[in-house]
Amino acid sequence: MNETHVKLSNFDAVVVGAGFAGMYMLHRLREAGFSTRVFESGAGVGGVWYWNRYPGARCDVESIYYNYMFSEELYKGWTWTHKYPDQTEILNYLNYVADTLDLRRDIQFETKITSAHYDEANKQWNIKTDKGNSLTAKYFITGVGCISASHIPKFTGLDSFKGEWYHTAHWPHKDVNFKNKKVGIIGTGSSGIQAIPVIAKKAAHLTVFQRTPQYSLPARNQPLDPEYVQNIKERFQEIRKDARASRNGYSLNATTLSTQEVTHEEREKKYEELWQMGGVGVVQLAFNNILTNEAANETCANFVKKKIQEIVKDPVIAEKLSPTYPIAAKRIVLDTDYYETYNRDNVTLVDVKKAPIIEVTPKGLRTTDEEYDLDILIFATGFDGMTGPLLRMDIRGKDGVSLKEKWENGSQTRTYLGIANAGFPNFFMITGPESPSVLGNVPVAIEQHVDWIANCLEYLKANRIETIEASKEAEEKWSRHCQEVAQNTLYVKTDSWYTGANIEGKPKRFPIYAGGYGTYREICDEIAIKNYEGFIFVGVPLEQN
Repeated sequence: MNETHVKLSNFDAVVVGAGFAGMYMLHRLREAGFSTRVFESGAGVGGVWYWNRYPGARCDVESIYYNYMFSEELYKGWTWTHKYPDQTEILNYLNYVADTLDLRRDIQFETKITSAHYDEANKQWNIKTDKGNSLTAKYFITGVGCISASHIPKFTGLDSFKGEWYHTAHWPHKDVNFKNKKVGIIGTGSSGIQAIPVIAKKAAHLTVFQRTPQYSLPARNQPLDPEYVQNIKERFQEIRKDARASRNGYSLNATTLSTQEVTHEEREKKYEELWQMGGVGVVQLAFNNILTNEAANETCANFVKKKIQEIVKDPVIAEKLSPTYPIAAKRIVLDTDYYETYNRDNVTLVDVKKAPIIEVTPKGLRTTDEEYDLDILIFATGFDGMTGPLLRMDIRGKDGVSLKEKWENGSQTRTYLGIANAGFPNFFMITGPESPSVLGNVPVAIEQHVDWIANCLEYLKANRIETIEASKEAEEKWSRHCQEVAQNTLYVKTDSWYTGANIEGKPKRFPIYAGGYGTYREICDEIAIKNYEGFIFVGVPLEQN
């Protein structure tokens, strides 16, 4: 139930978002005795999984790992049905967690935080919502996710379109009827690749407008065997330990071999085995230098491109679908029959890099080459990632400086650990910029951040510390380190939503820590052990002065 009738005043903590991050943050803080209120723009829990209801929406992380792992009881109380969970099942899971932990009583739904300004005199955050609520909190914590700020390019004429149009990130809470309809979809990122095969089976005709082809690997999704599920539940402690220590939050056995240590035939055999297995293994399990060595990367990329050419019957279309950048420099996509869909008679692929979109017309869409009649237009154009969800709120720290000003609108995004910001006391970000966040299984990254923040707040409370703030020196050092680590990978060689290249006018920067989940956890733990090295306290006890 939405408890908008509750009188809002002062809280120990205000949390933004009721997805994986906000829900666990609420649970941890409530258990620690902090009065906490969560604000969620949706009408229910789930975060991006509440909004992303487009056809074919499915997670690209195996369900047995895509869980909270802070509670063995919670883990064992839920049973997934498929290797890769779909949107409905993930949302059901998050509702199960909300019910089990009785979280909804401290969440205000259908409410957006519009502003959060730090009050230096009173050492508190003054917060306002779009429902007219004004409240204060000692701690302001964002759990808005890295890809929750949807993006629609500014196409001329969209208001004139006479048909229906939708964005994959804000899909209607009802089925969209594609039968006998001419459908156009713009974008071939993860959401587009998942939606295209499903829509193609229902629509009279589907036109795909592609700017940049993606590497997509077969998911080989299948129902989970009950015996396998039971075995996984019995191995909970082992899986949890491995996931937390791993590079990307999976309990997978990565190889120690490089591509140079095997013959061409052995390489191809390994790639083929992992391709048939399905999932991300071709990139993440085959060899250890795919993301750091261009020659090694090329062997993997060429293997996938050969697969595209084998699957897609028309060699011209196969060529259009073949990427030219390093594989995995953008987030790898998993699919079910994506490339096979282009063999259908009712599917057309349009290269909008070659023939750019000029405008949306009343009847459809026009490129420099042709006009396309459409009944339904779908934007699978992704998100203003990493910084976008944060900068869409008016967050202001000391001296009234906004986060947008501090980060110079993204050109100089700097944080300490992706958790805190110099000049913004008692402000914490869950999986913020310059944390490992999206380079793996995000719930594992979320849990690590939430636990660290909750432990930090308990430390502050026990030591009567009023405020905590990252020092400029620690922030600059961490930001430099993030860039140095990234330069040793191929992530920085490619335009992607990681770098903000999908947003017109957004400065390009790789604001993610690429050193791996396990290494990052060790760094954060060491900082906490050293009494939160790199942070500035106000109200520090005498023995720490």
